[in-house]
Amino acid sequence: MALTLPLRRDPATSGAAKRRTRAGIALSTPTAALFVLPAAVLFAVLILYPMLAALSYSFFDWQGTKQGGFAGVANYITLLTKEPYASELWNAFGHNLLLFAGALVFQNSLGLGIATLLHRRKRTKRFFQTIFALPYLVSPMVIGYLWSLMLSPLFGPVNAILRGVGLESLALPWLGDPQLAIWVIVLVSAWQWLGFPILLYGAALGGIPEEIEEAASLDGATAAKRFRYITLPMLTPTIGIITVLTFIGSMEAMAIPFALAGSNGAPAGSTDVMMLLFYRTAFESGNPNSIGVSSALATVLFIFIMVISVVITSTMRRAERKLF
Repeated sequence: MALTLPLRRDPATSGAAKRRTRAGIALSTPTAALFVLPAAVLFAVLILYPMLAALSYSFFDWQGTKQGGFAGVANYITLLTKEPYASELWNAFGHNLLLFAGALVFQNSLGLGIATLLHRRKRTKRFFQTIFALPYLVSPMVIGYLWSLMLSPLFGPVNAILRGVGLESLALPWLGDPQLAIWVIVLVSAWQWLGFPILLYGAALGGIPEEIEEAASLDGATAAKRFRYITLPMLTPTIGIITVLTFIGSMEAMAIPFALAGSNGAPAGSTDVMMLLFYRTAFESGNPNSIGVSSALATVLFIFIMVISVVITSTMRRAERKLF
């Protein structure tokens, strides 16, 4: 019978191994920092510094590009109480909220529906995902100018097609009517970004185990019930991500409104948004204190976006915890 003796650990060897482990950890920290450093530098230079600079500029009085004395919250008071800023601010803010609501309804309904249909198509799934994602990959300025040409009442193909099929009553001045123009911007914006939620929902649907739906199907659950009680709750994290990103994008929208209606939010301010107001305040107002007021506007917008984004994220996470 063979005897197995326990191996005796050499204290010197054990200590050396511990030192090597500690040295390895110590060496890995600077290495990891080197990988993070380029991104941290870019973030600090391109995002953090401009944010802090705008915040500091908003508390000073300016004469052109020359910084004056400390003004406290005077620029914020000017922005919220004095014309034309006060009325234009709330008008533009309302249009941004409308953009968010329209994009959210459009993307979370049609986007989820298309993603669900494509998820069941094995052969042409990638082809249609690419088709829907193409507008998302094009510059918003290009999208805006293309739609402004297509919706032109003089030579645009949209009105020409409507007249050609006998629907002359629907051949409208889409960008010239104050009641229609903002809805055109809502639809064009939602159309361009539709491919993004389709891709996210498609990825999320692909991550749902098929065994769960198969078990529910064997228990007699219909397709509608499986979608409502299984698929939709498991898409809650993705819905939260799309909601937050849609909110941020809608509040920062500028390219499409600018391309379709110009910097003044024509006609009659019916397409004005916060970023257009910021652009006019900073570069077109002629106010010698334009830097101070525009910096105050940028700060207010940033704080609002940050607070609402945190609220939406917290709400969706609570909903997640209740489900899982």
